[in-house]
Amino acid sequence: QVQLVESGGGLVQPGGSLRLSCVASGFSIVTEWMYWVRQAPGKGLEWISSISRTGIRADYAPSVKGRFTISRDNDKNTLYLQMNDLKPEDTARYYCAKDRSGDVRGEGTQVTVSS
Repeated sequence: QVQLVESGGGLVQPGGSLRLSCVASGFSIVTEWMYWVRQAPGKGLEWISSISRTGIRADYAPSVKGRFTISRDNDKNTLYLQMNDLKPEDTARYYCAKDRSGDVRGEGTQVTVSS
């Protein structure tokens, strides 16, 4: 059974940093591109980043490019998202996903950026 479990969220002040993790089980992430998506209050799911199977290629939404870094450890079956210079508009529930639209995703971890 495919399972994705995110962690690392929390409350952070503007300009702060967080590192999210996502542990996958039931499949090997080495066979998959992997994704991070987020959902802000009252809004739909938003794709924010993708990473290729080997990690060589990473893509970012304009809203996070230059501030967020996606990475993966295939040996640990784990996906990461390093988030720097966080802004209040980054407040959302963050999900790792097997697809860009977020149809197959975990339960998410909440990130709140507020002073």
